[in-house]
Amino acid sequence: MSEAGLSIDPDTKVATLLDHYPELEDVLIAMAPPFKKLKNPILRKSVARVASLRQAAAVAGLSVGEVVNALRRAIGQETIEEDSTSVEVAYFGDRPEWFDPARVVHSIDERQVDPETMPLTTVMGEAKRLQPGQILVLVTNFLPAPGIDIIRKKGYRVWTVREGAELIKTYISTP
Repeated sequence: MSEAGLSIDPDTKVATLLDHYPELEDVLIAMAPPFKKLKNPILRKSVARVASLRQAAAVAGLSVGEVVNALRRAIGQETIEEDSTSVEVAYFGDRPEWFDPARVVHSIDERQVDPETMPLTTVMGEAKRLQPGQILVLVTNFLPAPGIDIIRKKGYRVWTVREGAELIKTYISTP
């Protein structure tokens, strides 16, 4: 039985949501293939604790309003006004002046990594080794929104580019 009282909004953490409403795991997974990773206990205990529904929606390529309102409807909460913030505006942008492909010194392809490992841990370890001006690239088949936000908060410069339907490159550099 679900614990009552949690109002679902864009800033609700995925783990908090699932702690209060475990039955919503299937609703999330049905929304988008990236949410299947919630079945991974390592991911569930780590990224899900820091990822908001806003970030999860960005990972899935869905609008945050769509995700939040589907979850609210599933538990009988009234829907909220759709958030019009675009994933494109929040995570993608024009090529920054600091980017130079010749400065890329390391690449991590998340598509080649064991799904039981946490790529963010590897990315942060490699980012700490960067010398000023050097660039690390993370290659994924989804937008790694929670990781991007964590990396930005740690003071790194980040530029994300969509190069295909399932190819996203996130460039990380020291200031």
